[in-house]
Amino acid sequence: MTTALPLIAVYADESCLGNGKEGANPGGAGTLLEYRHGDGRITRRDLWVSEPATTNNRMALRSVIDTFTALGAKGQRFRVVFTTDSKYIVDGMTSWVHGWARAGWKRKTGPIENLPLWHDALDAAGEHLVSWRWVKGHNGHPQNEYANHLATRAAADRTTSEGAIESTFEPWLATYRAKGGRTTAIAPFPDADSFKASATLPRVG
Repeated sequence: MTTALPLIAVYADESCLGNGKEGANPGGAGTLLEYRHGDGRITRRDLWVSEPATTNNRMALRSVIDTFTALGAKGQRFRVVFTTDSKYIVDGMTSWVHGWARAGWKRKTGPIENLPLWHDALDAAGEHLVSWRWVKGHNGHPQNEYANHLATRAAADRTTSEGAIESTFEPWLATYRAKGGRTTAIAPFPDADSFKASATLPRVG
């Protein structure tokens, strides 16, 4: 049964230093993954990637591709609440891709931006049940602020985590608040019983 699939909460953000300017603009994507155990404990993992010359939209797609590639590495399937401040991702995954698929991956206004990456994102996420959620960026949401930290650091340092690794969310948050960073309370883990997946993603090819 799909309701028996483990539930994962993902918080994602992206960054591109100098986005839209001429020249090579390095970028990063960062995600915080959360899993709640039966006794209520939360296990967190961090994942980040970077590109030497990119855009915000490309890195937003990389946040999807690399996160779901990591989740599905051993053939596992999950229910996933994917929270991002990128409307490009939320609108794309809940609306645009369905119209593009019906139209043969074309649109009247011209070529689809980053189409190969959209296809990779659909392939990576398609084996899972996903609820795509938008959150306002830079608004004190602790997990979103941390994902932004991972993304901007990856862009600046041009590093990649090479998969999901042990998270530094809690010490980062303590330091962030000590330095005057304002945040709301940590977002609670999603309620598994009320999970509702967004529409099934179209298949590519």
